[in-house]
Amino acid sequence: MTENHLDGRQLRHRTPQERAALGKAARAAVPRSSHAEFAPGSKRPDPLEIIGKQSATRVPELVPIRYGRMSESPFRFYRGAAAIMASDLAETPRTGFRAQLCGDAHMLNFRLLASPERRLMFDINDFDETLPGPWEWDVKRLAASLVIAGRANGFSTKERAKIVSAAVQSYRESMRTFAGLGNLDVWYAQFDVKWVEGRFGEDLSARGRERWGQAVAKARSHDTLQVFDKLTHVVDGKRLIASDPPLITRLEDLLSDDRDRLQRQIGRLLEHYGKTLQADRRYLLEQYRVADMARKVVGVGSVGTRCWIVLLLGRDDEDPLFLQAKEADESVLAPHVGASTYATQGERVVCGQRLMQATSDIFLGWERVEGIDGRRRDFYVRQLRDWKWVAVAEDMVPRGMRTFGALCGTTLARAHARSGDRIAIAAYLGGSDSFDRALVTFAERYADQNERDHRALVDAISAGKLPAEAA
Repeated sequence: MTENHLDGRQLRHRTPQERAALGKAARAAVPRSSHAEFAPGSKRPDPLEIIGKQSATRVPELVPIRYGRMSESPFRFYRGAAAIMASDLAETPRTGFRAQLCGDAHMLNFRLLASPERRLMFDINDFDETLPGPWEWDVKRLAASLVIAGRANGFSTKERAKIVSAAVQSYRESMRTFAGLGNLDVWYAQFDVKWVEGRFGEDLSARGRERWGQAVAKARSHDTLQVFDKLTHVVDGKRLIASDPPLITRLEDLLSDDRDRLQRQIGRLLEHYGKTLQADRRYLLEQYRVADMARKVVGVGSVGTRCWIVLLLGRDDEDPLFLQAKEADESVLAPHVGASTYATQGERVVCGQRLMQATSDIFLGWERVEGIDGRRRDFYVRQLRDWKWVAVAEDMVPRGMRTFGALCGTTLARAHARSGDRIAIAAYLGGSDSFDRALVTFAERYADQNERDHRALVDAISAGKLPAEAA
């Protein structure tokens, strides 16, 4: 293992030839075939203890929902087990070249979303764990997620190998392409729907192209007005969020003694968070008024973190803006790559997102507040829903998952190329499929481990050691 800890900023004064030489030299210390390795030893931390440590800081009544969701399948477990995998990846080979990481780059964290210019884009869209770290870790988390999803769908070993190979090859070849581009060309690169269709459309079957078209149409329908109709109703002439406990709970249904205090705190959070926006966007935000607030249960791994949705109204009661304020804790990567350099965890998330995404939500910002229990907590804020579409892994056939994996691979390469040394990484990866084949082996091995960890959770729930609730 080398410990260069080199990123794009540190290498900006080296020539392309010097950077490529560093990448090739890393092969001697860390052969590309070594990335197949995954052999957890006797000192591997108990995965349930890792999950339990996270749960200890979360809303107690929501923790059983988290365990219930993670117990449903190995794939759902994997989605909530980023902290476990971060611990495991810390023991695997790494070149020492770093990039801004997503930290949780499983396949369902790649999706369609809207740009500020109202174009439909494909990009990464979950940055709760983002930090600078070994570029290999994001690629390995993506690869393992494809195997785990493929197993759930009954795909053969050969089919899964083709899926992972396609994703990793796409990452490798895209990184080599980005290595040959100038800095501004890399920065301006973005993948809108037309680009995706032109690059990957022919890889899909006729049925696959039809389903992609349906996904695009569905994404465009998932806008503020759609969520407004879905999540609100009129009570005594007022537009309010509709409670659906425990998944969505309005403040007045959640608390009694501390309700007013909490409402004031969330109001101050929104007011102060606006200072982290560009001036023009802050001006836009100030044209809205707060109409209602509720707590929302989100995701799988995030269940139990404090997440508030806020309904704001603009011109009139039919001019909505939904914002989501989500708690940001320390990244699961931090114990293994070092703490964030930002003053708050919310700023860490927002700055990491802005660095990795081609375009970001115009209302993306952050704030630190003091909770009603006296503890200071960090939040990041964004729109609740804006032209978003998430793939359904269970509906994919091998050909479709292979194409989707390749799209995720090239998207991840673009995100890493913005912050990491794309020339050194590309030179390390090279033109052969050595790294691709290694990750096929790694992903299968890690999927085996994930199944064992999932079984341990299910057994603990069955034995009454952990509470679980379906929701």
